[in-house]
Amino acid sequence: MTAHPVVIVGIGADGWDGLSESAKGAILGAEVLMGSPRQLDLVPATHLGARRAPTRLTWPSPMIPALPSMFAESADRRVCVLASGDPMFHGLGVTLVRLLGVDNVRVISHPSSVALASARMGWASADIEIVSLVNRDSATVLAAVAGGARLLVLSNGRATPGEVARLLSGAGFGRSIMTVLAQLGGAEESRTVTVADEWDHADEDVDALNVLAVECIAADDPLRLTRIPGLPDAAFVGDGQMTKQEIRALTLCALAPAPGEHLWDVGGGSGTVAIEWMRTHPRCTATAFEKVASRVSQIGTNARNLGVPALAVKGTAPEAFANEARRPDAVFVGGGVTQPGMLDACWEQLSVGGRLVANAVTAESESLLLGWMGRHGGTLRRFQVQRAEPLGTFNVWRPQLPVVQWSVTKSQPSADADTDTPEESSQ
Repeated sequence: MTAHPVVIVGIGADGWDGLSESAKGAILGAEVLMGSPRQLDLVPATHLGARRAPTRLTWPSPMIPALPSMFAESADRRVCVLASGDPMFHGLGVTLVRLLGVDNVRVISHPSSVALASARMGWASADIEIVSLVNRDSATVLAAVAGGARLLVLSNGRATPGEVARLLSGAGFGRSIMTVLAQLGGAEESRTVTVADEWDHADEDVDALNVLAVECIAADDPLRLTRIPGLPDAAFVGDGQMTKQEIRALTLCALAPAPGEHLWDVGGGSGTVAIEWMRTHPRCTATAFEKVASRVSQIGTNARNLGVPALAVKGTAPEAFANEARRPDAVFVGGGVTQPGMLDACWEQLSVGGRLVANAVTAESESLLLGWMGRHGGTLRRFQVQRAEPLGTFNVWRPQLPVVQWSVTKSQPSADADTDTPEESSQ
């Protein structure tokens, strides 16, 4: 708790002159002024008149762990925090509301960099996709790349435009038009337009305070990648240990990802299910469990190539479950179904309302899933996919292995429900 609400003031490249009267008043009334060196420099002492200048505190590195003590030490003083643009749009305001509580914070927003960039480009804000690369791997942008898409990319610094240009070129979108908008709203605002394939600027020549506008233009017939589950198998590299396209689409349908949910992909293989789960929405997260080192590497490669480099890859299941801080909203068991204790461990980790989906291709694993359905309910389905393949001058149907899939939502056990016997729980 603080004696006075912490006021968070959004400030742009136009500095003091671009602030509203209420924002200026919050700064003038502060006893402590916090911000980055660049933000603090935008409020020179000459603007503070005859008032006693506030104590200026710059953010340490790393910043987040230091915030509780910084605000505790200033709890009895009037604190104003400077943040870039709109503090609640991928900004510091979100972090401080989470830390201090909404009742202890007052936010005075400035036009966001996205609002300014949309105005400069003449793009309707509702029709663009926004990708933040602030403290994120630049490959995150690839999940949003599609023919005809317009992206506004929040840069992580000078290197971001060059990194994005190389990623676009490698993904078959080298003809995309890139516009680097720097120092938006300030006296030194600039605009650089180029094609991704032709990017030849050194990182040191790019202003660190930039937003990147991208008009995605595909080269000749690239592999079509969408956020709808069921990407082509050719989109993934690996040793063939993957859930194939048609079954993968049905599996994601059963898992039913929703924004902000977390998946455990047990027996990750090539990471296909976890990757497609994360591609459905930027807020979806996942952890893949895979014990084979070569497959751990291929999961990482696929995750980066398909725009979800934040996919976490952990070791052997179920032993590695104990080290996970976040419990899953859904679990997919694509490998190790018959491993003793595997399904028990996955079931135990699920909270009430969580979903479990398990795929089986052997008679033994089918039998196991039938037993689990008998105890916990859910739905058991059997799929078989056949693909047309050439045989001489004709085509024939080549069947893939049939897959049995059990999907279930964990419910609250009734008070009079029988508990599993040791024999049942070990199956």
